Amino acid sequence: MPHDPGHEKRLAESSVVLPPALPPFGQYVPSVLHDSRLWVGGHFGTRPDGSIHVGRCGQDVSVSVAREAARSAAINLLATVREALGSLDRVVQVAQVYGVVNATPDFTEHTLVIDAASDVLVEVFGEAGRHARLAVGVSSLPANLVLEIQATLVVAP
Repeated sequence: MPHDPGHEKRLAESSVVLPPALPPFGQYVPSVLHDSRLWVGGHFGTRPDGSIHVGRCGQDVSVSVAREAARSAAINLLATVREALGSLDRVVQVAQVYGVVNATPDFTEHTLVIDAASDVLVEVFGEAGRHARLAVGVSSLPANLVLEIQATLVVAP
């Protein structure tokens, strides 16, 4: 798999602006690096004012608002990746993304919602941002979060 070291340049030319990495909110670390793999734990969406996207899709959150939360969650995840690696240029491939959507039983647009997170990863990493993915709905999330995403990345030394 060829390594594209131009991710930081692509980020600078994109519409994505990375905030400071989110701190852990419990007894865990935001990411674990081992050999050529970086596992990044659950990330959620935040608004520019720092507030957290909360609510349940199909009840009090529209698909468009949930997509904003997913985009923001991916941007927050990227901030953690940069903090863990020192540079996004070390990313060889985004291998997998797991998206969990807080949704009513009749909500069926999970894929459309999590696509907004995937779009960010492709915008920043190009072909290396294309990944395997699972998008599912659950009946609740901590603090009534709209969604969470986590990812596994292949990284260069």
